[in-house]
Amino acid sequence: MIIITNMTTTTSTITSYDRVTELKAFDQAKTGVQGLVDAGIQHVPRIFINQPETIPKAPTSIELPLIDLGSTDRASTVEKIREASKNLGLFQVVNHGIPLSVIDETLKGVRRFHEQDVETKKRFYTRDASNTVGHFFSVMAPLPPKAEELPEVCRDIQIAYSNHVLKLGGLLFRLISEALGLEPNHSGDMDCDKGLTFVGHCYPACPQPDLTMGATKHTDDGFLTVLLQDDIGGLQILHQNQWVDVPPNPGALVINIGDLLQMISNDKLKSVEHRVVANEKGPRVSVGCFFTTALAASTKVYGPIKELVSDENPPRYKETTVHEYAQYSVSKGLDGVPRLLHLKI
Repeated sequence: MIIITNMTTTTSTITSYDRVTELKAFDQAKTGVQGLVDAGIQHVPRIFINQPETIPKAPTSIELPLIDLGSTDRASTVEKIREASKNLGLFQVVNHGIPLSVIDETLKGVRRFHEQDVETKKRFYTRDASNTVGHFFSVMAPLPPKAEELPEVCRDIQIAYSNHVLKLGGLLFRLISEALGLEPNHSGDMDCDKGLTFVGHCYPACPQPDLTMGATKHTDDGFLTVLLQDDIGGLQILHQNQWVDVPPNPGALVINIGDLLQMISNDKLKSVEHRVVANEKGPRVSVGCFFTTALAASTKVYGPIKELVSDENPPRYKETTVHEYAQYSVSKGLDGVPRLLHLKI
């Protein structure tokens, strides 16, 4: 969930070098990928070179669901969300209540953070996933940091945008609960909408985009993700064993189902596998807001919702806490193997 740098450090196709030492040196520099770009690199460093992709890209695009949250036909909205969450694990929303001015300033704020001088950014660089503020992520709920703990160049808009997303999340979880045939407040009563982590990505222009990825194939380990992306794009989802582009749609937000929502729905909803491709254009800026309480000291146990299981459809997953599952996710890394298999019965 917490992505500190913006090229994925998976196993390289080059094996005749000390990868661990080079990774350690990269980490100790505390400048991230942007630091490499600022240094004028012309080739992708070996630690970021990926294995060749075996899954093809779809030759044609598919029509991704675009849901109008301002519609007065609630039954139709719920049905569209049910279908999209079941079949794709992703949909886009418009009329979501977040002003375009806030969206634009949020993207600008993330870019300002990454364009700061190195020494300023180093204060936020961390690989410690227990920290609540880092380079560039912040746990904004249930216990938000003090304003002065956030980066000065974007703290006001980060707080404002996070508050808007929390409100949007409440609506989305009510609609998703209804899509599952439950009472509207069911997932909210389970605290699915109580935790929020803000992650600001900045992917610099890549000199050799065919050799690396912005983020390799993975699912999100929380309940739900709200993604804001700029006009460059790069997000792809895995659908019918092909990679499908999720092109930017001005003013729209991308919503994707996470592992924990698939688990508590007992597979009625789908946690979508996705990745971010590298691009010669850049920088690409995006903001992921993850609904999760991974860093909260909660012993609340989650498993398949009892109203969604029966003798004919027994529980398919073991119970877990959000923290335990997040710890497993961090320790496992992005190795391409679905994390939910860890909980499968």
